[in-house]
Amino acid sequence: MSDEPNAPKPVDEGAFGIDAFSLDDRLRLFHFAAAEKRHEYLWLLRAFDRGRANYQVLLHASDAVGLLERLAVDHPAAGAVGDDVQPLLDALADWQILDRSYDGTRAANLAEYRKRHYVYQFTQAGYRAYRSVEDVLGARLEDAQLSRLVFPDILGDLHALTEANAAGDAEEVYRKLGRLDSVLNEMAQRAARFYLMLGDLARTNDTRPEVFLAHKDTLLAHMREFTAELGRYAPLLAEAVEKAAATGVDRMVEYAAEADERLFRSPAERLADWRHRWDGIVHWFAEREHSETERLQDATVTAIRSVLALLRRVTEARRGGVSRESQLRHLAQWFTSCESDEDAHALFQAVFGLGAPRHIAVPYADPEQIPGRTSWWEAEPVELARTLVQSGRTPALHGPGRIERNDDRRALLRAGQLKEQAERRSAANALASDGVYGRTLDEPETRALLALLDVALAARVPASRLVTAASGSAHGVRLTLTPAEGSTTVDTVRGRLHLDGLRLEVTA
Repeated sequence: MSDEPNAPKPVDEGAFGIDAFSLDDRLRLFHFAAAEKRHEYLWLLRAFDRGRANYQVLLHASDAVGLLERLAVDHPAAGAVGDDVQPLLDALADWQILDRSYDGTRAANLAEYRKRHYVYQFTQAGYRAYRSVEDVLGARLEDAQLSRLVFPDILGDLHALTEANAAGDAEEVYRKLGRLDSVLNEMAQRAARFYLMLGDLARTNDTRPEVFLAHKDTLLAHMREFTAELGRYAPLLAEAVEKAAATGVDRMVEYAAEADERLFRSPAERLADWRHRWDGIVHWFAEREHSETERLQDATVTAIRSVLALLRRVTEARRGGVSRESQLRHLAQWFTSCESDEDAHALFQAVFGLGAPRHIAVPYADPEQIPGRTSWWEAEPVELARTLVQSGRTPALHGPGRIERNDDRRALLRAGQLKEQAERRSAANALASDGVYGRTLDEPETRALLALLDVALAARVPASRLVTAASGSAHGVRLTLTPAEGSTTVDTVRGRLHLDGLRLEVTA
């Protein structure tokens, strides 16, 4: 590590610790929002969301069409998707928004099973991407607000946490800590959205001052009430956090980790996670210097000042003071009062300064053809591309992207593939030569036997309840299932395989 204050930080292997491949896969989840048929994709995903809300997780294409028809009753735009949703479903599955699997229950015979009826459901990451898009589409100005009513609940939860930790109630400690963490996260998100909304109001004030004037009284009252409640509860919350910490932070964290039901987290990870959450609570309320409550109070006071300053500017502009509109009106009057075109050109040059040499960033084909100090009024015109004139973008030639070929990796994967095939063939030949009974099959032989058994059972289509013979071949050998009295047992390293009324025979 460097001691220099401006030393560059070490580069992580990816954005926020995500490797490049995972980053690309996750960004693909949002392709549907920018695709040509984005509205059709959105309504189809809304149909899946409607089915998910009704505990209908796996959907066939016909099920999705039925849900779209129900949505079209209240939202006519959903009917524009039509009945041919299969290409849309395939595209969403390729983008990993939906998970595609086979549905063998719809097949009445083997031929229909081989037609591969598909069912679809949301992937976990795909559902989050869809909900993110819906949150952006549904965001409104009225949704941004600060919550002052949450402080009494936080104080009550801290007192309950202190009592539960002192009494050794692990489940209550887990519930209260989790609730405090979620409430603080929601509070931080609300504050961030609120201050972003204030910034948007300030930026759009020049074009839409009536929007600001319509909300100014409500904004000021809301922020003043919030900062008053925050100032009143801040010392009480800091004292409650200190009392909870006095009962034993280590014990509190251990109780919460003990009651945590996340199966795929190790005990050490759970302890670290809950300790991090408690540190966040301390940072919010009981930090000795610059706690989050102090920062939030300072930001709210600064926002009140900004709103008052903005109100003063709007009021002065409405009373006839200097504003951009009044300046342009005065300038237009000056142009109208000019006695000649030369005077108007001189005024234009003084105000806008567009007569400076090379004020346009498009060079001549031969830079030495025109002196650099020559005004653009006197110089020859420059040829401009149509794309620059129409869209403001400089034309650029983009060739096809370079194909990245990792030959070493491909060779390594191919070698592993050939090795696996050789192991499977060797194990299958061992089954054919040594048989499957009277010995214990090793792991490669067990895998080969299960693969052959899967093929044979899939090919067996009984017309009645009587067991008939069946066979399946793979890796150069054939497994035959024949009816037998009683049951047979095959010993493997994974355990014993019991076959009721069947006997196995593997031949080359």
